Amino acid sequence: MFMTGTARANEESGHGGEEEEFNASTFILEHIADSHEWHILTKKNGESVALYLPVILYSKDKGLNIFSSRKIAHGHEYNGFRIEEEGDYAGRIVQVNAEGHVDENHMPLDFSITKVVVGLFFAALICLILFLSLSRSYKKTGISHPKGIQSFLEPIILFVRDDIAISNLGEHRYEKFMPYLLTVFFFILINNLMGLIPFPPPFGANVTGNIAVTLTLALFTFFITQINGSKTYWKHIYATPGVPVWLLPIMFPVELIGMFTKPFALMVRLFANITAGHIIVLSLVSLIFIFKSLAVAPVSILFVIFMDCLELLVAFLQAYVFTLLSALFIGLAVKEEHH
Repeated sequence: MFMTGTARANEESGHGGEEEEFNASTFILEHIADSHEWHILTKKNGESVALYLPVILYSKDKGLNIFSSRKIAHGHEYNGFRIEEEGDYAGRIVQVNAEGHVDENHMPLDFSITKVVVGLFFAALICLILFLSLSRSYKKTGISHPKGIQSFLEPIILFVRDDIAISNLGEHRYEKFMPYLLTVFFFILINNLMGLIPFPPPFGANVTGNIAVTLTLALFTFFITQINGSKTYWKHIYATPGVPVWLLPIMFPVELIGMFTKPFALMVRLFANITAGHIIVLSLVSLIFIFKSLAVAPVSILFVIFMDCLELLVAFLQAYVFTLLSALFIGLAVKEEHH
């Protein structure tokens, strides 16, 4: 449920009534970073209204610990745990010793439900609802007369099939990889769209702007590509055809590095584009507080609306690009020599 807590800076200084200088970089980084709480708003008296998420920790000496993140919010310590705000462990939940220092020998395993995790769960739930509804619709009406949700999703599915899967994988191989390509496309698209809606939770989480999420998606493409790679694919890596024998020792590491640069490009492209969009929007909003003038607000809001429209296009575009490149990489790996 929703709780209220006093901002840590006000607690330390003891001047809860004093107005602090607005720090745009801190404001932006806090909003695009993952968190153990879902910040809603900050009142004039310094109190923050937030949705505190569950913390799940396992420690060798303390065992399993489950509690609300409210107990360790704003610099508080609970049961020997706290969120470290400085140093190498900044942003992580750490275990502290009797002296109040980080106990590096007993770092807990963190299975907490954070903003990104909540966003992932809801995106998966939305995908299930959409596709189960689509399945029921097909069973009732058949494939010739789409109705309701079926009429909305069918053009997108056909687009992924015809322009992405068949174009890159061929008519004889695309069906095997269609479930993955459709899942990736809609999962990224839904998370992108949810990130554009600032309120209420679970909307507003920067899921596809989290490097761990994009890394996982890229690894799925990587492993699918390597597992389904044909003999021709592996032959091009270990012994590139048409290359002089003396050049093979040079070509092998080049081809091997190429195996990993492809998923790396997938990971960074999605992460950078989504994160950059959020940073620009938040920077435009920050101008109002930096200049401390309502005269800046109309111009700032107009640019924010323009950027949101652009971000809406980017949401679809990045889902398309990730799916297209995944299909392309898989297609290059599964094709036989005569192709």
